[in-house]
Amino acid sequence: HIHNGNPPEVDMPVSFALLLNLVAVANPEDKSQLWGFITRYAQDASPETHPLLDELAGYAMRYYTDFILPEKTYRAPTEQERTAMADLSAHLKAFADEPTSENLQTLTFTIGKDHHFENLREWFKALYEVLLGQAQGPRFGSFAALYGKDNTARLIDESLARG
Repeated sequence: HIHNGNPPEVDMPVSFALLLNLVAVANPEDKSQLWGFITRYAQDASPETHPLLDELAGYAMRYYTDFILPEKTYRAPTEQERTAMADLSAHLKAFADEPTSENLQTLTFTIGKDHHFENLREWFKALYEVLLGQAQGPRFGSFAALYGKDNTARLIDESLARG
């Protein structure tokens, strides 16, 4: 048995899936740019204090280039999605609460309900397809907290202008 059935605990403030989505929108040229986002999300994290996370950040950059980038396909939003995304962007810009992943997830969920998405999974899927060019992703609130609420609002605005 590995580690005699007692695996070491690993402090991982950002999941690999979240790193992949961050790489997808931030297009960092090197890990130091990626760490700028990570440390804003998890202030105590650094390559020195979290060497495994630093290693995963490098893997995420390579994985994105090799496997995700060739498969990305963005789509234009429907009118309902466009209106809801514009509303989400406006709310993100005016967001006065602490931009935690939970608060941003609740905001995104509320916007979906306010715009009458019968199946909220479809609302989140639309966000991933329009903004990230993927059919699925991490919890949107976690992504928005990591990427930053202002950057997320800008991403929404740019995506709506594109299509």
